[in-house]
Amino acid sequence: MLNLTDVILTDGKVLQTQAPLTVETLDFPFGSFPVVSKTPLTLTVENRGKKVLWMSGSIRLTVLIPCARCLEEVQTDLPLAFEREIDMKLTDEERLSALDESDFLNGYNLDVDKLVYGEALLNWPTRVLCKEDCKGLCRVCGQNLNRGTCSCDPTELDPRMAKIRDIFSNFKEV
Repeated sequence: MLNLTDVILTDGKVLQTQAPLTVETLDFPFGSFPVVSKTPLTLTVENRGKKVLWMSGSIRLTVLIPCARCLEEVQTDLPLAFEREIDMKLTDEERLSALDESDFLNGYNLDVDKLVYGEALLNWPTRVLCKEDCKGLCRVCGQNLNRGTCSCDPTELDPRMAKIRDIFSNFKEV
């Protein structure tokens, strides 16, 4: 937690600091991802008057994310940078109704971990591959095809196409 009392109560006050991130794993509804390396959060908070704060910062995380094709863990860099304005005159309920997702503020305290968590969620990659030509997994036995081949039939058709295959088989018999 980072105390912002001085900045919030003094117009024109600027706080520049580096805050450590204590999170070792990013836990989302779609999975848990270990944080391999991280830099401290470089943060600037400025009171622009009338209890309006301008906040900007940056941090770099390296996270292990499974490859979308073969499920091998891939070290993925997440450079996060943000800028936002926060109206401290609003109550927590008013912020919520205005869809201001500043749940990282608790009174005059800033929860660095929650702030970084939210930014990581917003900037999460849609698809991660271990390499561009990743061969993925065998549909039948689950063998990682990047490591070797398996003895499964590679011409396995999609089950939805079974009826069409049956039609062609009937014509071959004639």
